Amino acid sequence: MITVKDIMTTDLITVNPDTDVAKVAQILLDNHINGAPVVDNDNNDHVVGIICQSDLIAQQKKLPIPTFFTFLESVIQVTSMKEIDKQVSKIAALTVSQAMSPNPVTVEPDTGIETVASLMVDNNFHTLPVIKNDLLVGVVGKEDVLRTLISSSTNQ
Repeated sequence: MITVKDIMTTDLITVNPDTDVAKVAQILLDNHINGAPVVDNDNNDHVVGIICQSDLIAQQKKLPIPTFFTFLESVIQVTSMKEIDKQVSKIAALTVSQAMSPNPVTVEPDTGIETVASLMVDNNFHTLPVIKNDLLVGVVGKEDVLRTLISSSTNQ
């Protein structure tokens, strides 16, 4: 069985919560990666979030206007204020901490590739931090999983 430790990237590119979003965009583009783990300023091995291209692209999004409807002379809001606040924060983000997804889903080195594939497909994840003993030891991305398809087809 192929596990995360067999395919993960250990040459890590990480960012800190106070990194400027424009700088992060350049880092992602320059390194041809979809996302990067966000590590604590005090402990560069402790993951506090993940920042992906989609988090940065959200800044180009239009702010959704809340939808209301009336029912028995009451006004009912369809979009929650919490969701609007979250989207406004991402659109106006200047630093990684404002744009990142906090507390990301992580995997361990011994996690099977089938589990990783399911997480990626079911949740639209592109990059997953790999954690061992609460410390960042690697990342696994969709390209890492795709490479296993190529290597398994050439071995047959």
